[in-house]
Amino acid sequence: MLTFEWIIGLLLAAVALSALARRLKVPYPTFLAIGGMLLAFLPSGPSWALEPKLALALFVAPVLLDAAFDTSLRDLRNNWLPVTTLVVVAVGITTVAVAVVARWLRPDMPWPVAIALGAIVAPPDAAAATAILRQVKLPYRIQKILEGESLLNDASALLIYRVAVGLVVAEHMKVREFVPSLAVALAGSLAAGYIFAQIWMMITRRITEAPSAIITQFGGTFMVWIVAEHVGLSGILTIIAYAITIARAAPASTSARLRVSSYTVWETVVFVLNVLAFMLIGMQLGPIWSGLDDEVRWKYCSFAAIILTVVIFIRIAWVMSYGAFLRVLKSHDLLPSYVVAAVPSSRRSIVVSWCGMRGIVTLAAAFALPEYFPYRDLILLTAFAVVLGSLVIQGLTLRPLILALKFDDDDPVAREAAHARGIAFRAALDEIDADPSEEAEILRLEYRAVLLRAENEPDGGVASGELPADPLRRRAIAAARRALLNLRHTEAIGDDAFHLVEEELDRAELSAEA
Repeated sequence: MLTFEWIIGLLLAAVALSALARRLKVPYPTFLAIGGMLLAFLPSGPSWALEPKLALALFVAPVLLDAAFDTSLRDLRNNWLPVTTLVVVAVGITTVAVAVVARWLRPDMPWPVAIALGAIVAPPDAAAATAILRQVKLPYRIQKILEGESLLNDASALLIYRVAVGLVVAEHMKVREFVPSLAVALAGSLAAGYIFAQIWMMITRRITEAPSAIITQFGGTFMVWIVAEHVGLSGILTIIAYAITIARAAPASTSARLRVSSYTVWETVVFVLNVLAFMLIGMQLGPIWSGLDDEVRWKYCSFAAIILTVVIFIRIAWVMSYGAFLRVLKSHDLLPSYVVAAVPSSRRSIVVSWCGMRGIVTLAAAFALPEYFPYRDLILLTAFAVVLGSLVIQGLTLRPLILALKFDDDDPVAREAAHARGIAFRAALDEIDADPSEEAEILRLEYRAVLLRAENEPDGGVASGELPADPLRRRAIAAARRALLNLRHTEAIGDDAFHLVEEELDRAELSAEA
């Protein structure tokens, strides 16, 4: 009963902290990190254990699927150069720099352990940056670059992490022995994710009841991760391929009622998982901290502070150097035409370099280290310090920084959504054009009003409950939805615009149901 009371109390406290974060316009993980730190030093606080092997599956798999589901392949292709440099080069440099500094501070630390620490703190967190980006107007390209990075850098960092931890556990195994199996795992993971998605969609196609469908969504996510890990594939890459494949096919066969329900549940679960991750790490830190004497505490805190400084500085140095190098090449006409558009301005480089907050993946990877892993306590404390420090230092200053740089309003999503809205409702009009009934005439008048608003007010949508609820309206909405799906399939619009108009059609369809 006491455990249940603690869970309720901590969840309610997390909701209060989240509300405070929204009011102060800062990322809610910032306050979760502070809450986790306070929990570590709370007298008579809870002490819950979690199997380390379960951490990545429990915390990373659903969070990653949620992010991958909304990823636009078109935007990833359009921004492949900056995303690739952040995912591969920035993560690699950060991992190496942290490993070198860790070895300098603790010469007795084995290289694989130092590299594992570097991989743990290397990937920035999606939730923290997104919480800020929703509150301010940022150029669309920056948003897409950061979203693409946050999705894929987990894969690159955790692949390095997997090799480093494997070398420590296997002891006598060499890096060259991992390379062939790693290469097979990369290609096999992408193929497996696609195959799993196709099989899962065939199995669950007839499940239309919301509770059952949502449970199978989570069950499928965990099952795909577990199977991938058991057969030696990358759970991260498998989940990404699985989610993107389902995201492309599911909208055509999913009802509005089920989609609205599942989106709400997934958003709630992702929030709860963030809360649990910070809580569990906080509970781990309490016994670690109390078991250290004052001198060792000082050494651990100094180590963590230096690693945090390295993590922040390396990202700034790489992003600013990359942008300056491209601008120099552009000024001398040394760049191909398709790269010129991707050259960042100095203001954009500043924002991207400061979006380096760490979060749930860093916590989960640190927690997932085996119990007997060398320097596990130091790595856990350092990982939490990096997350807390980056969320406080960068999370609290990112919004004022963006406002101070005064970016021009750049919102192609609104333009694409207005374009999609126009085509979708023209399809709806065509569907009911031959119907002579009075109801059809009412619908035609209302749809023409929607089209007029789409042309004159690109940010305007379809008001909920605006149209009469009858079978004719549902038929027209189905035609509009087919037109919208075709626009996405041909990449005439991006996924952001697609989901925006899809949500409007879902509201209209729900209000039309008897």
